[in-house]
Amino acid sequence: MRLLSFLNDIEHALNADEPSPQGGAWENTRTINYHQSAARLTLGARTGSGAVQPLGAVTLQAFELADGTSCLKAYLSWAGSQSEAIHAIYSKPTLNWASEARRVAAGWLNAQARTQTAPVTRPTSLAVAS
Repeated sequence: MRLLSFLNDIEHALNADEPSPQGGAWENTRTINYHQSAARLTLGARTGSGAVQPLGAVTLQAFELADGTSCLKAYLSWAGSQSEAIHAIYSKPTLNWASEARRVAAGWLNAQARTQTAPVTRPTSLAVAS
């Protein structure tokens, strides 16, 4: 299982489907632990002001089933939300890993759009009563 390649495919799919997240540019961080067969893609958007707004994460866990079949679980999470989605991908001879990465990215984007709430508006100045 090539975790880094799969994360790269997810990033490419996200960028293709949403080239300007939150009106900015993708700012992602990858973390991989080959000994644990785990990887994490932390997703963020760099806004026009230069600040990075966290958007969520995709965490991967690769393991082998009792019958010797490889399995990859993708845990999807979103900033500001307690919800999480899990996608299990079972290795088969006809499996297209790039297509699976695109499905994971599409699942993250679709659910992220549903978890977004209207921005909180704050007054720019407060009137003080005397």
